[in-house]
Amino acid sequence: MMNTNRTVVSRRSRPAKEPLSHELIVQTAYRLLKDEGMSGMSMRKVAKALDTGPSSLYVYVKNLQELSAFVLDHGMGELRYPDGAGVPWQERLFDVLTAYLHLLFEHPGLAELALTTLPMGEHSLRLTETILSALAEGGIRTTAAAWGVDLILFYVSSVAFEHVSWKKQGTDQLASIKASYQSADPARYPQITALGETLFSGDTSTQDRFRWGLQVILQGILQTQNEKGAEHHERQNGS
Repeated sequence: MMNTNRTVVSRRSRPAKEPLSHELIVQTAYRLLKDEGMSGMSMRKVAKALDTGPSSLYVYVKNLQELSAFVLDHGMGELRYPDGAGVPWQERLFDVLTAYLHLLFEHPGLAELALTTLPMGEHSLRLTETILSALAEGGIRTTAAAWGVDLILFYVSSVAFEHVSWKKQGTDQLASIKASYQSADPARYPQITALGETLFSGDTSTQDRFRWGLQVILQGILQTQNEKGAEHHERQNGS
């Protein structure tokens, strides 16, 4: 006998999906990036998480590369800027870049994305403007500043990616690499033998090695700009 008491559930009673939007796509992709790394942020996986087809995403983003640019910018929105009032420009720059480094440390997928993607959006513009403002205060302008900001951000991303890579691989591999250096033939590799453990020194928590690298980059930018300025002055005087 047919059951006449069966309850029919209307499709309209189901929870409504949030309307697809550029913001929702970026937020979803960022969540997948944090959970699964770069491999989790494919167009197919983002579409699946949104319960839609990949073709629907292309209405809002051109391709995965453009989505990655927006996702990186979205992640940079979590950067907390230190109070730089009254702080010398180099210290202010170190503080901001250290804060950015820690953000990349916290989200390994973001560190990898930062190394392979140019961000696009307000948050990346703010970081770039902050760096350029500090450089300008230190007398670094024009081409030196334009190329310098790219070099600085690449350095931060590289350090972050190296850190998260070692963390993922564990300490065993690093110990093996150290052992191979320590067992190197002193006759063939005298400089390696002389430096020994110093090659692997630099405390991650105090960021000594990171700050040293930034100082080297900044001094190089300053020196290059000074040399170019001197050449320009000589050409003007000689003309």
